[in-house]
Amino acid sequence: MLLCIRERYAPEEMSLDSSIFPSPPRNPFRRFCLWILSLFGWRTVLAPFPEAKGVVVVYPHTSNWDFVVGMLYRLGHAVPVHWLGKHSLFRWPFAGLLQRLGGIAIDRRTPGGAIRSIVDEFDRREFMWLALAPEGTRSYTDHLKSGFYQIALAAGVPCGLGHIDYVNKTVGIGTFVSFSGDMDEDMDKLRAFYADKQGLRPEQASELRLRLLPSPEADAAPPRQDMRERDPG
Repeated sequence: MLLCIRERYAPEEMSLDSSIFPSPPRNPFRRFCLWILSLFGWRTVLAPFPEAKGVVVVYPHTSNWDFVVGMLYRLGHAVPVHWLGKHSLFRWPFAGLLQRLGGIAIDRRTPGGAIRSIVDEFDRREFMWLALAPEGTRSYTDHLKSGFYQIALAAGVPCGLGHIDYVNKTVGIGTFVSFSGDMDEDMDKLRAFYADKQGLRPEQASELRLRLLPSPEADAAPPRQDMRERDPG
């Protein structure tokens, strides 16, 4: 499942030297979205974006209410994140609208597959943050889909850790991490961050581990760093 968040300001507006997320002025609509969240007891967090490119994961995802809370958050903070869609969707007359909404067309037939196609997008763009929900479902699974991990390693970009925590009533992007390519070490970083965060239905949260599954795409698209995980997710 992909988290669709609209890009709300131009790349040049981001101050990379100070690593400050330049949130646009709060207009009445943005203030209204944040007010709705506060009315129901939610507190929002947004760590400074460290670079012009990266991925954001959102975990855990256990309820349809996650979409409502997440949408209010992204509208209230105007988070500048893109989402992925099949290239066949990006046709006239909808292509322009989908791109303005942050959509990026991905053609899985590209040599090297979807991962290679996404990494190429990172190479082409000066600014790109891509949001992904690695569980892919609201139901329990014993692993996460590894697309976010493969992309971050292959593109050499950091990963933002997003969450919707129903116990502490916080929603947002709490921190950013860089992956080393040591899967055990990297997943420990995620486990440490998400240890005190809980979805609405905690029994449905997927385990914070990646499945080792060889993929033909991996041989056709060698990563820029050592990567043991091959499940494209």
